[in-house]
Amino acid sequence: MNSISRAVPEVALQAIRKLITEQGFGAGDALPSQRDLAVQLGVSRASLREALSSLSALGVISIQPGKGVFVQAPVDLPRGDAALSWPFAAQASPLDIFQLRYALESFAAGLAAVTLTTDELDVLEDNVAAMRSELKSGDFEAAARLDFEFHRRILLASGNQAMLSILTASAEIFLESQKLPFIRAERAMETWQEHRKILRALARRASGAAQKAMQEHVRNAALRTGIAFVAPAAS
Repeated sequence: MNSISRAVPEVALQAIRKLITEQGFGAGDALPSQRDLAVQLGVSRASLREALSSLSALGVISIQPGKGVFVQAPVDLPRGDAALSWPFAAQASPLDIFQLRYALESFAAGLAAVTLTTDELDVLEDNVAAMRSELKSGDFEAAARLDFEFHRRILLASGNQAMLSILTASAEIFLESQKLPFIRAERAMETWQEHRKILRALARRASGAAQKAMQEHVRNAALRTGIAFVAPAAS
């Protein structure tokens, strides 16, 4: 826990994983109270809550209001780049790509909210409708391609050619990252729901809301893959 380069909530997340393993907590066991955990780990309550939220989304723990925090599953869950077949390991890890997308695509969504045309909005609406259909039929490969196209269209609508060039040059890596969340078929529709939220913000020309919705989507997609990362807090 002495790495200065890592965000405090991320350090807390890994420390809780270690605590569960080393102290032998099993499924259904209650962890110490959040107050005690914060003291034990030497982190703020805010950082602890963010770490617990990520672990809950990963299925490691269950947060039950008024009752406490309970271990939900063994802690050795897939860790993304360690457990999944990732063909681009020599270039970048899945974590690297999700963090890049978080920074790049959220900014692009904020720009697109004030620059996209009616025709571009119509294309995005058609894309979201088509994704719902493919997910309903269980064609996750087609859904991933539509996912990639949704994000590409937003980058295109942003008008920033440099950002679009990054996506174009690394299209295969970006597409592969968009396939990963679909390993959890029971949560596949969440991608469509998050795309709808982004689309609604774009349709309202709400730049801040579009940027936030995209940030949430990319972080949630990473969590569905088994990857948790903490973004720097806004100043």
